[in-house]
Amino acid sequence: MKLVTFRSGKKEKIGVVVGADDSTPAAGLVADVAKIHRFLRSGKAPEKLRGEAAFGQAQETFLSRRAAPADMIGLLEAGPEWRGALGRVVDALAASAEEIEEVKSLFRPLRRTKFKAPVPRPRKIIAVGLNYRAHAAEQGGNPPEKPMFFGFFANTVIGAGENIEIPPNSDQVDWEAELAVIIGRGGRRISEEQAMDHVAGYTCFQDVSARDMQFSDKQFFRGKGCDTFAPMGPWLVTTDEIPDPHSLDISLRVNRKVMQSSNTSDLIFPIPFLISYLSQSLTWEAGDVLSTGTPGGVGVFRDPPQFLKPGDKTSVIIEKIGTLTNRVIGPAS
Repeated sequence: MKLVTFRSGKKEKIGVVVGADDSTPAAGLVADVAKIHRFLRSGKAPEKLRGEAAFGQAQETFLSRRAAPADMIGLLEAGPEWRGALGRVVDALAASAEEIEEVKSLFRPLRRTKFKAPVPRPRKIIAVGLNYRAHAAEQGGNPPEKPMFFGFFANTVIGAGENIEIPPNSDQVDWEAELAVIIGRGGRRISEEQAMDHVAGYTCFQDVSARDMQFSDKQFFRGKGCDTFAPMGPWLVTTDEIPDPHSLDISLRVNRKVMQSSNTSDLIFPIPFLISYLSQSLTWEAGDVLSTGTPGGVGVFRDPPQFLKPGDKTSVIIEKIGTLTNRVIGPAS
């Protein structure tokens, strides 16, 4: 299931994408979760679905909440059973949408939908440095013995189709494609064996980096903390669609040229280890984001170095998830 946060007028809403795949992404639809909840609560389920036991059970679970969650964090906090019921309800309604006009109005064309990041305001965004063997090698170093972490703030987060803004005090803005893990169930002191039970799904992430700030400061705070420097999306793909997140092709293109190309099998520290390791000293919460590091091929270590400039278009592409595309613009006034 693909879960999204999208714009509807001035509001942010949550939805489920149906009918979109890598070959025909623009042909999909977005189901408005709040609209569907109100529709079914009013007793308007299509006649042909009312007699189906599977739909009835899913609808009962879906309507066990008096109102739909207001945002993605609320949806994640509703738990896997409720999310599963949501998926079954949406699939059943989507199959009836062409026949019943009132059901059709619960969906909107994917190509006309403006996305926000799946979790627009995460409580925590934690990233891992030097977590691909090839990225460590391109810097002339050995793989680290322990993971290195840093954090982003909510001001950095943008969604698919939104612009990466180069700040006026940097001319060395770099790209970094990453697989991000979205926490679905909070907890602390989590074992590696139980860590994946706390994951809701995955999304594409780009760790945009102002290298001149990063290297002059000798730490990550400014260089990673600029507005718009954490593009994320286009959607959250739930774990049932990605049984093994450690065997996904990952790449990044700048203006159609491939700059990074790897596979998550090159990760040094796997996802269960990272979740467990951090949980010994902090509490994970639903909606938290763990970005797992970038492969080799970043701009600063090329010969000569290459950096993003206004007018560029970046695309992070991850197998089974999709493509996160953002344009680069100059400093806003």
